[in-house]
Amino acid sequence: MQQSFPMNAGDGPHSYLNNSHFQRQAINVSRTMIEEAIAKKLDVKCFSSNPFRLADLGCSVGPNTFIAMQHIVEAVERKYLAQGLKSEMPEFQVFFNDHVANDFNTLFASLPTERRYFACGVPGSFHGRLFPESSIHFMFSSHALHWLSKVPEELLDKNSPAWNRGRIHYTSGPEEVSHAYAAQFEHDMEIFLSARAKELVVGGMIVLLIPALPNGIPASQSPYGVKFDLLGASLMDMAKERLISEAQVDSFNLPIQLASLEQMTELVERNECLIIERMELECAMFLRAGLEGVFAQHFGSGIIDQLFDRLSKKIMESSHQLEPVGTLLFVVLRRK
Repeated sequence: MQQSFPMNAGDGPHSYLNNSHFQRQAINVSRTMIEEAIAKKLDVKCFSSNPFRLADLGCSVGPNTFIAMQHIVEAVERKYLAQGLKSEMPEFQVFFNDHVANDFNTLFASLPTERRYFACGVPGSFHGRLFPESSIHFMFSSHALHWLSKVPEELLDKNSPAWNRGRIHYTSGPEEVSHAYAAQFEHDMEIFLSARAKELVVGGMIVLLIPALPNGIPASQSPYGVKFDLLGASLMDMAKERLISEAQVDSFNLPIQLASLEQMTELVERNECLIIERMELECAMFLRAGLEGVFAQHFGSGIIDQLFDRLSKKIMESSHQLEPVGTLLFVVLRRK
């Protein structure tokens, strides 16, 4: 069964709405690359349908999705003009997709009034089909595809070599744990790419921003991995103080996989309908606003403030140089 871990809802002090500036920075940094991809690789002459349809997969609650969609719409408009198609400029329709538990009320309450597109919501998991065949021209997803559809089952089996006792992630675990995460990620990504290939029109484009591992750096030494390990250590401290039980920690695992460039390249190449136009590593991060929901669901909301307070102290005490950024994989795919 697929699991749902929406970002923090509403507009409070710990909401995703007010704590997603690193994701916004990543979108802004990648803006030029997205514009280049559209200018050089998106052939709008092959699109006969009107409107031009875009989808943001894993949109959360804004405002980052609105910034990204506006950038893309403007870039597509420039492409129509560059190809001498001013008279054929289409209207635009944007589909905002996320899990059914996402706070769509906050999302649509903050829709820009001056937008140049028609908006609609599409609740549901992107680990499966969302749209009719050959119906979408451009798909975008930022800081979403690192979430697995579910925690690998072996991690909860005490008789399995992949039982992840005393840890909440694979970053400092044995190889069996890493392999279980990698297998789940590959399964999810194959389903994702297959679904998107069916939904895209021929010549359509996908742009992905995925939290990833830097080349040559173990997961345990990456900014993401270090913070995940510190979160696990904070939980174990709380278990020792009997604020929570060790059994709760043993039965909890973050459903997050940090992809590598090599892994993503291989997965895309298995799909015969998509081609890689560009794939490279760049640099951005999330934490409480993106992770609170998954911890609260397992441990209860009562421990959240204390957990992240402890994490902050551990980061301050850590010998690691922890910058508020992580590595991102920038991916541009096109439908054959």
